[in-house]
Amino acid sequence: MENPNQRPRILIVDASRMARATLISQIREQYNFREEVNGESGWQALVIDHSIQLVICALSMPMLDGDGLLARVRSSRLTRLRQMPVLMIAGDNEEANERARVLGASDFISRGIGATELLARIASLLQLAQAQNELRESPERDAQHPVTGLPTRRHIEVQAAQALSLAVRHDGPLSILIIGFDRFGALREQHGDEVAKELLKRLASMLVQKVRKEDSLGHYSGSDLAVVSPGTPFPACESFANRLREAFAVANIAVHGKRLNLSVSIGVANTPVDRPGSAASLLSLAGERLVAARQAGGNRVVACGDKPLNKLPVPRLGHALELISTGHASAVIPHLIDLGKEILPFLDLLEGELKLGLPLADIRKRMLDREQEIQDTRQA
Repeated sequence: MENPNQRPRILIVDASRMARATLISQIREQYNFREEVNGESGWQALVIDHSIQLVICALSMPMLDGDGLLARVRSSRLTRLRQMPVLMIAGDNEEANERARVLGASDFISRGIGATELLARIASLLQLAQAQNELRESPERDAQHPVTGLPTRRHIEVQAAQALSLAVRHDGPLSILIIGFDRFGALREQHGDEVAKELLKRLASMLVQKVRKEDSLGHYSGSDLAVVSPGTPFPACESFANRLREAFAVANIAVHGKRLNLSVSIGVANTPVDRPGSAASLLSLAGERLVAARQAGGNRVVACGDKPLNKLPVPRLGHALELISTGHASAVIPHLIDLGKEILPFLDLLEGELKLGLPLADIRKRMLDREQEIQDTRQA
């Protein structure tokens, strides 16, 4: 019986003794290893050694080259081998590299790769393989949610692992959003389970319309939903999160003819900004930030933790107008000074063109006075 605490074993297949020694020195602190000198002996090792979980393989080797070994692995009748992550050592021949990619190489590394990057690539591929294995063994865990019809958390975990593997491979960004209602438990207690389910359906429906085709949407926990957004850099993801939050703030959702005062909060995590150790840690970080957003009062986005949580974000001017038109002027009043500063240039232009006689000097003075009053109140 395999020891669950045993370190994963890496098979290194390369004709160069020096190349094998270099790779072993980079991984030996974290992984067990086995080395073989050609593709044929590498294949025999894979067949008999069930402890091997990943292969690092050169393209050019005697007896059986890297392409030949990769072809055998991907066409094997054994699921264990077909799904084995294979990390190919790229050569100077681009045609050979492309051939290996078509055959099913999981990732490529250069001969001069550093230990930190190599370990990150290995960890990412092993995490992805583990998630895929668990999904194959327990397919029922990936069933649709009974209320929304969206995939369950297991699906999101697999999608996050795949997206992180791709992000690490191409040194690209990955963003994850965890989205949920503020005070959802109180809403359920006040209006009942059926209304709570309907609200969850509405949130899911809105997100389905907003996310991209390449994004993955599903459940995170309870009533909270998750979006895995590959290729999305941090600033764009934070802006998208705020647009989602604003859209829900003005959505007209009523119960028995009475409009509900609803808000959502969103936690955002991103690589490379947050430098996660795994897809699970990136998901957890976004979930923790959703909790922080709710604890700070709700109706906000918490991303990299570089902004104070005790201050509500200033709404965009267009969103402020939507809030006013939908009967939520009270949500705009705390931000009048900031919004007033935005529209002053427009008022200057309007006065210059139409000569309306607007009291711009008086408006500026009153805004400065109000700003000073607010500062005095905070310092008192």
